Amino acid sequence: MTLLNQTVGELYQQIQQELTNPALELVEERRCPTCHRVLPGHGECPVCSRPVSMQAEEPVVFVSPREDFYSSGGSSADLIPDEPVSPIVEELPVFILRQIAVELEGEERRIAAFFLTHLDEDGFLTIAPVEIAQYFHVPLSKVLRIKQLIQRAEPVGVGSANPQEALLVQLDVLNETKPTPELARHIIAEAMDLLTHRQYAEIARKLNVSYHQVQETVRFIGENLNPFPARAHWGDVRNPSPKAGEVYYHPDIIISYLNNSPENPLVVEIILPIRGYLRVNPLFRQAARIASEETRIGMKNDLERAALFVKCLQQRNFTMQRLMQRVVSIQRDFILRGDRYIKPLTRASLAEELGVHESTISRAVSNKTVQLPNKKIIPLANFFDRSLNVRTALREIISREKNPLSDSQLARLLAQQGYEVARRTVAKYRAMEGILPAHLRRVNQV
Repeated sequence: MTLLNQTVGELYQQIQQELTNPALELVEERRCPTCHRVLPGHGECPVCSRPVSMQAEEPVVFVSPREDFYSSGGSSADLIPDEPVSPIVEELPVFILRQIAVELEGEERRIAAFFLTHLDEDGFLTIAPVEIAQYFHVPLSKVLRIKQLIQRAEPVGVGSANPQEALLVQLDVLNETKPTPELARHIIAEAMDLLTHRQYAEIARKLNVSYHQVQETVRFIGENLNPFPARAHWGDVRNPSPKAGEVYYHPDIIISYLNNSPENPLVVEIILPIRGYLRVNPLFRQAARIASEETRIGMKNDLERAALFVKCLQQRNFTMQRLMQRVVSIQRDFILRGDRYIKPLTRASLAEELGVHESTISRAVSNKTVQLPNKKIIPLANFFDRSLNVRTALREIISREKNPLSDSQLARLLAQQGYEVARRTVAKYRAMEGILPAHLRRVNQV
């Protein structure tokens, strides 16, 4: 899990550190990390990079030994974008406060900031609202109003007391734009403990509904709601990249066209930053067999650590391949045509589809960057940004406006384009994009 969470640069440093173990050996022979065939002096594996078919929907995904990123004579200049890239790093409290600040006055902003500094790593409030009211000597109703604003900001549900409250808030917000199963509220409100333990038969008996209804509703809950709302931002807000200060950075994944044709399958290279391959040193293993009892204990520990690291690195590569195979298949239009064509995709739904825990997907996505076919480098987390297409449409509408449009008018125009969002959601997305309210845009235009 540690290796999965690392960027390609961090992985390179980790490999160099592990190579201080005498039982681990880097064989200076350029081999494919997947099929272990000997590779030519440069370029990808001719076998693993070859498509099974020319069906454009299925990408070609493989691990690529791009050691030239880190060698002094490397040829990575083509991977550096024309413009300096400086990723925006924002802590979750700041990210939320920026969304709701326009709806708060001076004192309320201080209360909201205090509120947001008392969130745990999952986004839950660690202090009772009544304590906040007492601390600031304000009515409890004012604190509860601020709490509601926070809960309805992105990620929805942050600021709740527990997973149950977070799910109910998310259900309310979702219900404003699309119909939701009535049974979902009953399951969350009345059978949360049974839901947590996946006791679906017990839920059906308790609520007097069919087992099939429970299954369908639980599937809806799993695909649309998140009991730990802050985890939705593991990859780009809550765990910011430690390399945020770099002006340029190398991608962890490179997406390109097969034979430079957009009609062909996409080629996805998952970067492994070493030339050669890692293995347990056979000479060290042989020496351990004939060493004295006292020496053998230490050598055995080195051998076990080396074997474990090689195995974990292989598992990391395999997990990243499975992840990118599915993500690129789903988001092909987004990759080829831009932000407006992104499809709804959550870490939770992808985890269920791949049969892994959601935290595995979150770690795999965290801090990673992807170079698109147009050479633009973006966070891998953008592939999971469900509001990106709406925000893009919103930016385009506002860029064309002759007179500043209100949030209600913007909501109607978005609905005409197929984006059913509430007025308050428009205000939230506008704040996320750094766009002023209509009356302030009017002043600026004047």
